[in-house]
Order: sequence, then structure tokens, then C-alpha cells
Amino acid sequence: MTLMIVVFVVLLVIGTPISFVIGVAGVSWFFQNPAYPMSVAVQRAVSPTQSYAFLAVPFFIFAGNLMNHTGITKHLISFATLLTRRMSGGIAQVSVLLSMMMGGISGSAVADAAMEARILGPDMLKRGYPKGYTAGILCLASLITATIPPSLGLILYGFIGNVSIGKLFVAGIIPGILMTIAFMSVVGTTSKIRRYDPPAPGAKLPTFREIFTELKTACWALIFPLILIIGIRFGFFTPTEAGAFAAVYALIVGIFVYRELNIKGFLRALKDSFIDTAGILLIIALSGIFGFALTVEGTPGLMASLLIGITTNPQMLLIIIVLFLVILGLFIDSNVIILLFTPIILPTLVRMGVDPVHFGIIMMTIVTMGVFTPPVGTGIYIVCGILDCPVENMVKESIPFYMALVGLALLFIFIPGIILWLPNLVFPF
Repeated sequence: MTLMIVVFVVLLVIGTPISFVIGVAGVSWFFQNPAYPMSVAVQRAVSPTQSYAFLAVPFFIFAGNLMNHTGITKHLISFATLLTRRMSGGIAQVSVLLSMMMGGISGSAVADAAMEARILGPDMLKRGYPKGYTAGILCLASLITATIPPSLGLILYGFIGNVSIGKLFVAGIIPGILMTIAFMSVVGTTSKIRRYDPPAPGAKLPTFREIFTELKTACWALIFPLILIIGIRFGFFTPTEAGAFAAVYALIVGIFVYRELNIKGFLRALKDSFIDTAGILLIIALSGIFGFALTVEGTPGLMASLLIGITTNPQMLLIIIVLFLVILGLFIDSNVIILLFTPIILPTLVRMGVDPVHFGIIMMTIVTMGVFTPPVGTGIYIVCGILDCPVENMVKESIPFYMALVGLALLFIFIPGIILWLPNLVFPF
């Protein structure tokens, strides 16, 4: 066990890709434990990839990439711009609202942040927003995308923790809306104080006719999560079949509704999906080796004893685990955290009376935040690279948004009904 931990830390520090960090560390354990032949490591790498439920991941990735090539993004931006034209910080408000609406399309916070940095970032800088503020709102608002269904992180969490993906999808709706409101409130307050992008003189509230006109073109994206939830709830398809449906839906919308999906866009979406799926698949496979070593060493039981020894109060335990996940997120990819630590932490929380759906939404929000925090957050470097913004400036300007996120996390911990009310209503069994 000692060798595995040392190898893990050393490879992580020298910047080895995270999939190889966990894979090489896991294999090193087998060298230290000859009672387990190397063939077991191969079996443990292959085993996690043979799940029928896991097919949902590549399907949803493909659907999200297809949607990004259908022209639907520009219609959502137009709709968001209409709704926010009387608000202070107009285009920053658009970015928050767009992240909520994009949650029903891409399911990936990093993809959403990178897309908005390319499309909205230059315009925000022209309107006088500092680079740090621009990067901060684009990064943290994309956390909404990871909460609104269909979130890829929630699919992985449900797959690893044996939690209803349908319930997780429904549970993410209200927290996603609350995050949108919180971030838009922060944008409005900071924009008024700093005089960023005030509403145009004489700007009027959008009329019902204007909203209806824009909604007609944007509705194909907005109703997508609703179709998935209704389909899963009433048994029209399983979560895996929902992924296949999502891909077909994206094709139909792109070819026959917006008529903007061409062969070039289709092949680009296919290529991006291959790359994204391969990266996640490699992490899942190599996590199987690492996870087996942790299980044999009794790490889940040790972690359970440690956590229960600290406190038996479920809320305090959740706060401790959230702090633990925040620290992990500074150094480890969010998908790896989900794959490695869900089987370790979740059984203990369930024994303490914490609903796995409740914890799933909190965990997804916190570990995704790690993608946008230094020193190794991939998302923050992608966005700051696009905007040519120093990372330290982004972190400094993001403090009000981090504070809003902390407040929401505490709200979700102490009032679980915010998360659980809707899934318990839709899935009363």
C-alpha cells in the first residue's frame, strides 16, 4: 500500500496524465503483493468497461457534441440576451443563463466554459469587463451545466454508486436553478458597483410576443432534459437507451429543424466524441485496478471507521467530506474522484442516513469546482488560455462567486429537501 501511495503522489507531482497516475500506481501494488497475479490487474481493468449502463456515457457525449454543431447555441444566446436586456451586467448575465440552458445539451462543464470563452469572452472584454472577472464568471457559471440534466458526472456517479440516474437527473434541476439565481445576483450586484455593462438607455422588459418568438427556436434545447426525464420516469427507455435517444434527437434537430448540421460538422462531432469517450474510458479502466487495491487493503472500512469516529452527525459529516473533496479537487480530475471515492465514501454516508441522491448532487458540484481551481484544474487553464488571463487574476475576481457557491453548498447540506423534494415527487418509489 505504501508503494502505491508513493508512486501515485510522485507521478501526480511531476505532471503525469491522471489516467496513467492511477494505472501505474495500481499496478505497483501488484508488484508488492505477489499473491495476486498480474492477470488480476488486467481483469480489473477490463471489468468496469463491460457494464451496459456505461453505454450511456458515449451516447450522451456524442449527443452533446452533435448539439454543439447544430447552431442551437446561437439561438440560446439570442434567447438569453432577450431575457437579460434590462439587467446590469447584461452579457455576463447571458453567460450564466446560457450555462443553465447548455446544461441540457452538453452535460460537460469544461466544454461549456470553453465554448462560452470563445463566443462570449471577446465581447465581454470589449465591453470593459476585466479578464479575471470574465474568466471567473465563465468558469464558475459552467458548474450549473454539471448539475442540470443530463450531467455526465451524475451518470458516472449513478453508474459507480448504483444510484438511480433518473432520480439524479431530476434532483439536479432545482439546485441548478438556484445556482443560476445566485450567480446572476452576484453578477448584478458586482456590475452595479463597478458599473459593468449597464442596460441600454430606454431598454424595455421583453414582451410576451418577443419571448414566444425566441422560445420557438430555442425550445428544442430547453425541452430536451424534460423529454429525457419523462421518458425515464414512465419507462419508455432506460438511462442507457436515453443516451441513444439523445444522439438521434440531436441528429434530427440538426438536420431537419435547424438544417445546420452538415457532413463536416457530423464528422467533427464524431471525432470529438471518440476522443472524449476514450479519455473517460481509459480513466474508468485504470481506476478498476486502483480501486481493487484499495478494496483489498480495506480502505473503505478504514475510511468508514475514521469518519464515524470524527462525528455521528450527518450534516457535520457531509461538511467534512465536502472539505475533503475540495482539497482532492485541487489536485485530481473530477472523474477520477467520482470513480475512486464514491465506492469508499457513499456506503458510510448511507449507513449514517444520508440519501445517496442528496450526496450525489453535492458531490458533483464540489468536484466539478475542482476543475476550475488551481493548481491542476484543467478547465481554468483552458479558459484563461483562451482569454490570455493570468490564473491568479481569475481566482481573485472569482471570490464573490466562490462565496455564493459555499453558501449554496451549506444550504443543500442542511436542507436536503431542496434536492430531494422533486425526485421524491417524480419517483415516489
